[in-house]
Amino acid sequence: MTIAPETICVVANPGSGRNSRDAAAIGQAMRAFGPAATLRRWRKGEDLDEFVQRAVADGFSTIVAAGGDGTVMGVAHALLHSPANLAVLPLGTFNYFARGLGLPQDPEGAARAILAGHPRKVSVGSVNGQLFLNNASVGLYPTILQAREDVYARWGRSRLLAHWSVLRTLIRFQRPSRLVLTADGLRQELKTPLIFVARSAYQLERFGLQGAKAISDDQFAVFVARGGTRWHLLKLALRLALRRVQAGQDVDVITTRDLVLETAKRRPKVAFDGEKRRMLAPLTFTIHDDALNIIVPDEADKVEA
Repeated sequence: MTIAPETICVVANPGSGRNSRDAAAIGQAMRAFGPAATLRRWRKGEDLDEFVQRAVADGFSTIVAAGGDGTVMGVAHALLHSPANLAVLPLGTFNYFARGLGLPQDPEGAARAILAGHPRKVSVGSVNGQLFLNNASVGLYPTILQAREDVYARWGRSRLLAHWSVLRTLIRFQRPSRLVLTADGLRQELKTPLIFVARSAYQLERFGLQGAKAISDDQFAVFVARGGTRWHLLKLALRLALRRVQAGQDVDVITTRDLVLETAKRRPKVAFDGEKRRMLAPLTFTIHDDALNIIVPDEADKVEA
């Protein structure tokens, strides 16, 4: 054991206590962490940054984000440039960040891997100061997320419903957006339905997309969708599902450390790690070198995602 249980504070969102599956998972993880570890839940409407930073001020040096990618991103944002460590108890639908680390997806296994893990500094990306771990995007994807939330609210969470929300959004698509992209000083005027800025090598490999090397080199892998019709988008979605997306045909790929997007809308909707928010344009994407301490599992505890 390299992470002392008494230094651990598990941060859970308010909804996880009402969800019997998540509540049971948190209970299993807390038993694996042992009685010396602490569980804290923040209330709806409470500032997560302040909540996490209060835990650090109280002396906890490992903050465990219990939830999906959105919760992990929120806790990571609060720990940016902090000496405290981020660990992940994966409770979401996709858990891209946790899977990228090789963490077990069962709560007890993840907790034991955290206890035996070790800290590592990683570089992360941000858009207008908002940290993201997996991806950020403008255009069609924020609309897909809204559709997914609406479906979840009515029918519950599942991967099948997530995929259905994608299809429904594509069928309702109207027209691509005009914007100006500046990467490493090179300015381009574009018309595209989607720009996807990636920082997760695991997520790219999951969909058969290139760009993992750029991410390991502390850059962004930027995907600009080609075409502007429903048919183009449906083909792109099918190629993604089949891991057959081709650079130069389906998407254009740009690797860069510095990215600025100027949009026609003054406050475009931006999606980041499953969350979404309107941000003031232009959108500035930045790499923060070695800005986050994360707990990674030992090789013996890693699992194939």
